[in-house]
Amino acid sequence: MMNEGDVSPNDAPVLKAVKCGYTISYKNKTLLSTVDPVSQAERTVKEIKQQDRTLYFCPSPLLGYGLNTLLSLISADSAVLCAETNDKLFNLSASSIDEQLLHHPRIAFTGIRSGEELYGLIREKWGPRAFRRVETLKLTGGWQLDSDTYTTMEELIRAGIAIDWGNAMTIVKLGRRFMYNVIRNIGFLDQVRSLPDLSFGTKPVLVIGAGPSLDPLLDDLQKAGVFDQHKTTNEKQKRKFALVCVDTCLTLLKERQIMPDLAVILESQFWNLRDFNGSRNTGIPSAVDISAYPSTVQLLGGPVYMFCTPWTPLKFFDRFISGNLMPAKLPPLGSVGLTAVELARRLGSGPVLTGGIDFSFTLDSIHARSSPAHLSALLTQNRFTGSFNTEAVFNPGVFNTFSKLNKPVKSNPSMRTYRYLFEKEFSGGRIKDIEGSGLPLGLETLGVKDAIEILSENKTEDIENQYPLCSPENHKTAGILDEFIGNEKLILEKLRALLTNPGSGKSHSNGEKEEIDILLDKADYLWAHFPDCAGAEGRRPPSTDLGFLKRVRVEIDPFIKLWELAERQRTQFPGF
Repeated sequence: MMNEGDVSPNDAPVLKAVKCGYTISYKNKTLLSTVDPVSQAERTVKEIKQQDRTLYFCPSPLLGYGLNTLLSLISADSAVLCAETNDKLFNLSASSIDEQLLHHPRIAFTGIRSGEELYGLIREKWGPRAFRRVETLKLTGGWQLDSDTYTTMEELIRAGIAIDWGNAMTIVKLGRRFMYNVIRNIGFLDQVRSLPDLSFGTKPVLVIGAGPSLDPLLDDLQKAGVFDQHKTTNEKQKRKFALVCVDTCLTLLKERQIMPDLAVILESQFWNLRDFNGSRNTGIPSAVDISAYPSTVQLLGGPVYMFCTPWTPLKFFDRFISGNLMPAKLPPLGSVGLTAVELARRLGSGPVLTGGIDFSFTLDSIHARSSPAHLSALLTQNRFTGSFNTEAVFNPGVFNTFSKLNKPVKSNPSMRTYRYLFEKEFSGGRIKDIEGSGLPLGLETLGVKDAIEILSENKTEDIENQYPLCSPENHKTAGILDEFIGNEKLILEKLRALLTNPGSGKSHSNGEKEEIDILLDKADYLWAHFPDCAGAEGRRPPSTDLGFLKRVRVEIDPFIKLWELAERQRTQFPGF
């Protein structure tokens, strides 16, 4: 530790002994109490709200006063994150705080300045879903030197925790459905095209979602003549850019006689079948997630390019890859709009423009005109209800915010999380947003005239694509698929036989228990959606847990029937 009163030529922190401990002066600010800094920190710690599974965020801990007391008060499943953005103060803390405290398993001390990297450190040290909430604890005045950065860190940590828990809840609710759909769609793998074969080259790509801002954007683009309005949707349209849409946009594009170059389909449930009204057998090319609702694979009648967004780590996916069956793999982003943008930047090297991806709404405008949600609102309105979506506007958690045009709009926590994820994934690259009523996306925002110029002139440079699509060679032959399906069914049949023995979980020999463990790990999709297992690796209960084995046993029969159905489909219905 520096001696009292030490001052270096480069304006280092100044320590001065006081009644109890040291005070610190730096950049004309007093960062610790000049009377009794230790007691002040202790009082602050004792006033905290003690809750389980809480991450206590301590910006600029300086000499670590109060940390020992904090550790003694918080629950065993809580932890402390100390962050310091100033190099000189970081070095001071590193040399002053006790080594045992710095390396305590429930404390992390870091000089990371990026909120995203900081949350990566949290996940690495304690794992995903380790915490339910964040509490900021300001034990010193050091946070005032970089208050904006510390506030941003706190917000990004909260967002990261929300995303992890949101992902886990999605897996709990839909993990079984995802796997059901995968098994149903596996039979199509030797009939669909390889997504890397689809390329937009250097053409600009316009990616559209069905947000309220899409209507004025399409009006302006049609007036400017960037779409060939003399062509019908059944004819090939020639334009200087590629149009990628989410499936929710199909009905409104049909009404405007605009044919997209690619429709992105992600939804795993049957709710979005109405998105295809009027668009069935139109020949529109589609990019379909292998976990999408099986009926949607064939609806458009055009070329089908299948991809996979692994929703959680599974040994099943490892076998899928080793069997040379995995389609092009994309990161699981949870939103069809984000997935469409991700596809667009991987399928070409030209500029990518986005429109209608709003993450916001108003009382009278939730989706674009003629989208299924808008049509449903019109069909259900009457003299008592009107067309206002009061349920969405007054839901718990809805908050007021401002759009890119600085106009008041509404959003909700789910949309806010996706907006954060959008900025995290796509900011700083060749993706640009078009002005409108949506939330700022953290991208360069173009005016409509600038967007029209890019889409009309097609003057683009050949830029190397930093996000290429990767998938195994296209060896998805009928024999390989049939063998894979048979092997997967055999794994479940073996596990069922072991778990069906009388006294299951108690009378098994050591060899049987080892085999059960191996089969449980292989067939991890049977239990990956259990609430105590979802969203994290290594959370499977031991095979001695009789309750867990009973839950697994209930899952086996439906999945065996699905694999048998896949076998019958392969033999009875070999084509679309």
